[in-house]
Parts: sequence; structure tokens; C-alpha cells
Amino acid sequence: MDKVLLRPEEAAEILSLGRSKVFELMARGDLASIKVGRSRRVAIEDLRAYVERQRQVAGGADPVGQH
Repeated sequence: MDKVLLRPEEAAEILSLGRSKVFELMARGDLASIKVGRSRRVAIEDLRAYVERQRQVAGGADPVGQH
């Protein structure tokens, strides 16, 4: 079964960002997260939505190597 919720460190790895940058994005509300107990988690759907928003901001550029 695929993961539904990711630890911030896992989200950072997927996005190729640092852990602190992911926490910054969550704090600003740019990357949605949920609180589970005392921990923060990022839903995989929210991670995909963040990436899609970034693509739209960048003008919908094609991923590297794909045309």
C-alpha cells in the first residue's frame, strides 16, 4: 500500500528541497499539512497540488526532457 501521509522529511526528499524549506512552506500555508498528535504530515494529494500550482506559476513548462 502506498503512503497517504508523508513526514516533512519525506516530502522534502520528494521535492528535492531541504527539510527547513518544507517547514517554511507549511508555515506560510503554501503547502497544506495536517497535525497528527504533535507531528505534522503532508498528504500526498497536497504535495501533488503544490507541485501543480508551481508548474502553473512557471507557465506550465514541460518537465525536463519531455516535449
